[in-house]
Amino acid sequence: MIEKTKIAVYKLLKKSEKWTKTDMIYLAKGGFWLTLGQGVSSVSSFLLAIAFANLLPKETYGTYKYIMSIVSLLAIPTLAGMNTAIIQAVARGYEGSVMPAFKTKVKWGLLGGLASLILAGYYYFQGNNVLAIAFLITAVFIPFMDSFLVYDSYLNGKKDFKTLSNYAIIIRIVSMIVMIGTIFFTKNIFLIIASYFTINTLLRIIFFKITFLKNKLNTESDPETITYGKHLSLMGVLNIVSFYADKLLIFHYLGATELAIYVVAIAPTEQMKGLVKIMPALTLPKFSSSNIDEIKRRIWPKIIKLSLILFATSVLYILIAPILFKLIFPQYIQSLLYSQIFSLSLVLTGPIFILTTILQSEKKTKKLYKFNVISPAFNIIITFILIYKFNIMGAILAKILNYFINTIILRTINKTN
Repeated sequence: MIEKTKIAVYKLLKKSEKWTKTDMIYLAKGGFWLTLGQGVSSVSSFLLAIAFANLLPKETYGTYKYIMSIVSLLAIPTLAGMNTAIIQAVARGYEGSVMPAFKTKVKWGLLGGLASLILAGYYYFQGNNVLAIAFLITAVFIPFMDSFLVYDSYLNGKKDFKTLSNYAIIIRIVSMIVMIGTIFFTKNIFLIIASYFTINTLLRIIFFKITFLKNKLNTESDPETITYGKHLSLMGVLNIVSFYADKLLIFHYLGATELAIYVVAIAPTEQMKGLVKIMPALTLPKFSSSNIDEIKRRIWPKIIKLSLILFATSVLYILIAPILFKLIFPQYIQSLLYSQIFSLSLVLTGPIFILTTILQSEKKTKKLYKFNVISPAFNIIITFILIYKFNIMGAILAKILNYFINTIILRTINKTN
């Protein structure tokens, strides 16, 4: 019976390739595990957002999100782009590049820890002990927490999506339980921050050791991996600043409570986008080992079909959002309209991820630099102007407009030689 079902599913997937023009067998094998992992991640993140929204005062929640946004900027020296370089290197058989890349991430990450200490000192002398202690705590973890995620990139490059997803699921569930438990028993922001960084760093260290004890790396190394990883990280700096600019500006100009309202408004759509985010993980190894010119010729019909599906999802969310907010975010009804409008940005998520992955798979450094400088520069300027003019609604409109601009820029750059 099981074997017959497998055969039937296989035939159905092969038939569907006539409509999707895509290797559906590959997508089904890898996509199932990545979708499962991302699905659990999205659900756990959403449950955590519900706990924060209902168990913490708005000001505390807003302050927490501000701190986490700053930490994301402080973690820039851990070279996030190195993860993409590792995926490409491993996909092409250069497993010997993994450990040198890991050591490079930790070494540069120490600068992020130092910056966190300096920031803690700044807030201390400004008389803000809450932020001073918070950044003192984060300084310990910044060089290491993201660096140990190289095991994730290795598994991605090996297309071992099942193991990758299993590890991610365990981390998300355990982290969620620890965080909700901490929030339930204490409203102390220092304990909340410490519990987040401690549990995530510890679990990543454990899976790092398990992965590389079970998988003996070969000695083949690509000398371009470290350099390419640094390039990707450097060109991604403005993107990271752009991504968190809205939260930083709202906190400074409108306050912690307004930031909490904004964060709750965008939370449902951001979690839905999480399911679309599996595409880079799934497609980058495939694109890196395939004829990219052939992929580029056939990609736009697929992008259009995906966008139509995402549009339908957005419309459905707009219809059910009032019920959703009354049930799980009763203290944040003022976030409802913002949330409905923001859901429209979901439509452009797929095209952006796919077009960016094509550039990364080609290792077109100059094109990537163009996109990662022009796009966030526009984003930061637009976000600042619209928040200044229209407050929270300005931040929502800026995000949607930025997605639209990013799609245009990516399509233009992909067309050029």
